[in-house]
Amino acid sequence: MLKLKLDAVKFFSPKKIMFRIMLWLMVSCSVLLAMPTNLLSALALDKFVPEHAHFVGLGLIIAIAYFLTQLLNIGLDESIRHLSNKRMTETIEAKINLLDRAERALLREFFLQGATILTLPQNEPAVKSLQNACILENLGNERHYAIQGPTADFKISMKARSYLNRGVLRLPAGEPSQEEMQHLIKARPQFLNGVVQTRKHAA
Repeated sequence: MLKLKLDAVKFFSPKKIMFRIMLWLMVSCSVLLAMPTNLLSALALDKFVPEHAHFVGLGLIIAIAYFLTQLLNIGLDESIRHLSNKRMTETIEAKINLLDRAERALLREFFLQGATILTLPQNEPAVKSLQNACILENLGNERHYAIQGPTADFKISMKARSYLNRGVLRLPAGEPSQEEMQHLIKARPQFLNGVVQTRKHAA
């Protein structure tokens, strides 16, 4: 029942109603202006159309102008989306080339733990920097702690994943040895050690 009500609201949305009105106005005015005289006579419109031709023409102009503005809006939206994606890509590429030790270790942690989502402290500079560079996405699920501050769930954005490989993250080729794994664990920033301990206790 609720779904039917929601569908009815969507069907009668102001934008859809306006679209239908303008579509009918354009079609009606176009048909009246293009209709042959003998057909107008058969429909008893032979006097109405000539007398009100200026209103019919005005209605057609209004409808055409409406659809042209809609096309213009679509074009502008696509241009804005394209520029936004381009700017995001440039931001990600620039940041990938300038990762510091803490940022690289943070991104590496997703691969070391085999996790797509990590709970991270929001106030850490490395977390903020990667989020501002569109590499990390905040998924919400915020928690507030008196000692370590607020945390939230984060994942690597889809656009950034294609740039992150073993070379960028300085991961060993293939399965890391015990010595390599110990080296990677030692390279963790202090706040990541706290995250790992929290995950272990939760498990």
